[in-house]
Amino acid sequence: MRQLIRCIEKGTAPVQATLDQVASYVVDLRVVYSTLDATTGPRQSRRKDFDEMAGLFRASASSIGIVMAGVMERFAPGLFVKVDNDALPNDNLDLERSFRLPKGHERRIHGHAHAGVRIVIEGPTLLPTLDAHRRHPAPFMADDLIHYRDAPTPPSQRDAEIRRTIMRRARSRKERPKLLAELERRYQDFLGT
Repeated sequence: MRQLIRCIEKGTAPVQATLDQVASYVVDLRVVYSTLDATTGPRQSRRKDFDEMAGLFRASASSIGIVMAGVMERFAPGLFVKVDNDALPNDNLDLERSFRLPKGHERRIHGHAHAGVRIVIEGPTLLPTLDAHRRHPAPFMADDLIHYRDAPTPPSQRDAEIRRTIMRRARSRKERPKLLAELERRYQDFLGT
């Protein structure tokens, strides 16, 4: 164990100054995040504290501070909105959390034509998995998951995975001739010649 600790210290020694700087940024981010927590005080005083911190970051000589100030200033209009309707998200963070529920990290900007390769191919099993915490609020235990150990992959997902494999081989200059020969052979076998 001591040898591992020495190796880690030896590896981090050249970047220790940077790690210390990042640790100070983490402290700053925690202070900023505390202004976003509704349990820490009234909305108006949290907004005032948030704006003061953005001003301090803007006045700092650090390029990270200036970037943080810019992000805070852009987010500020939506962070401290008073919403009377419980069905609507309270602020930007609640809106982000609502997007996180059905798709998690799969939420990307794909344009209007396509939802993303992983969602299309693994969707039948991926979306229920990412959404499982809504139906099961407690942490999953082994007994909760054992029933799904031998669950078969839906046929639509298997077909999509096979199509993706074929299309990837078709795009490859190296694999394309092999794929064409294999498909031709399968077609000949299908015809019975």
